[in-house]
Amino acid sequence: MSATSLLQIDKLNKSFGENQVLTSVDLNVVAGEVVTIIGPSGSGKTTLLRCVNFLETYDGGSIQIDGREVGFTDSVSRKRRGEADLAGMRAETGMVFQSFNLFPHLTAEQNIMLGLRRVRKKPHKEAREIAQHWLARVGLDHKADSLPSELSGGQQQRVGIARAVAMDPKVLLLDEITSALDPELVNEVLDVVRQLAVEGMTMLVVTHEIAFARDASHRIVFMADGSGRE
Repeated sequence: MSATSLLQIDKLNKSFGENQVLTSVDLNVVAGEVVTIIGPSGSGKTTLLRCVNFLETYDGGSIQIDGREVGFTDSVSRKRRGEADLAGMRAETGMVFQSFNLFPHLTAEQNIMLGLRRVRKKPHKEAREIAQHWLARVGLDHKADSLPSELSGGQQQRVGIARAVAMDPKVLLLDEITSALDPELVNEVLDVVRQLAVEGMTMLVVTHEIAFARDASHRIVFMADGSGRE
């Protein structure tokens, strides 16, 4: 693995019962690179991201971030990491979901602060300053005290991006982040992602937005039937 490689996926396999979803997937993502994954529904795109974040346990192969196996202590013994260790590893791969996944009882600011306090163990004052910084970056500093129910879909998704990036992940995983949005809200979210790309954020992006994939990506991977090709 080269010195600048951040994410390395080798011979990744994942099945759900009899259904083989990922078949010997190989992918290497270099620091600062934006790799977009496109393909038909059911081709394994979301499952791939969930394996990288270890929200799904992969059956075979290896996923490494900065040379560390993601879900297991190593790729040979496949001994699962403890929950505290897993939480730390997941913080290295910030994930933004298509369904926002904000905590409904927390404000925008509190949603961002939660992981900073519990996982990164930041003091309250520092966590709040980081949350305020990223809310401003996504154009929502005036919505810091708003609950998710008081935000539009596009605003909720921008909070979701701010929450993920505030954790200072090594790789940002974006899973169809515009698919649940009304068409007029799509660009406000994609503009945030474009700016992160310009600033050198390493990203693995699943999307149906072909124009965005073409304009913002260094590489595009097409997935079909559980395997991918560039």
